[in-house]
Amino acid sequence: MPVPKHAPPPPSPPHSLHQAVPPPSPARPHVSLQQPSQKKSPWKPSKLFKSFRHVFRSFPIITPNACKFPAGGRPVDGPHIHGGTRMTGTLFGCRRSRINLAIQENSRCIPMLVLELSTPTGKLLQEMGLGLVRIALECEKHHPADHKTKLMDEPIWTMYCNGRKTGYGVKREATADDLNVMEMLHATSMGAGVLPSDDTATDQGELTYMRGYFERVVGSKDSETYYMMNPDGNTGPELSIFFVRV
Repeated sequence: MPVPKHAPPPPSPPHSLHQAVPPPSPARPHVSLQQPSQKKSPWKPSKLFKSFRHVFRSFPIITPNACKFPAGGRPVDGPHIHGGTRMTGTLFGCRRSRINLAIQENSRCIPMLVLELSTPTGKLLQEMGLGLVRIALECEKHHPADHKTKLMDEPIWTMYCNGRKTGYGVKREATADDLNVMEMLHATSMGAGVLPSDDTATDQGELTYMRGYFERVVGSKDSETYYMMNPDGNTGPELSIFFVRV
């Protein structure tokens, strides 16, 4: 009598099927910001500036020192400043890291200016909650024969906050993270709060922001001022940023 043959066992599944497949990482939202109406040629930092920026980011966040700072301002006409141009300004950064300032033509445009300031984000926002804040950013005037550099294209600034020297400000190109913040806030004209961020920002605290309308007033080719206006329009600017070439 013939012995029945046993069917061969089914092949074992490949080893890769037994491994857990990690979930896909969340993708960044597509950046749909528009170019400003007045396009500028791309700003390219020099080798000297790149070296300074590298050293600047290694500086500790310093305690302000007292210094003289002239008080002053422009007359406020209701919620607007006479002769000013309305812009959108955003202060943002992780609470324990340096704060960033972005100036846009409007909330749906790519920033015209991004500055990294040496003041901690939490410290500056705390001072703004206590009252009026004046920030002065000064840079040295070049040789009289060289007037080609526009004021807002200057790469390095000395920073004063309410009359106290607080370090430096450095102009830089908008990074992918900067554009991601601007994209998340593209529908926000003014306000303050906390934004979602990845795990890498946990050690530096929450990613916070403050956004509002700024009135831009051009004094000369060596001076510009940005006033963040109070929404009620009754108490004048709550933040003034002076750019001066001396």
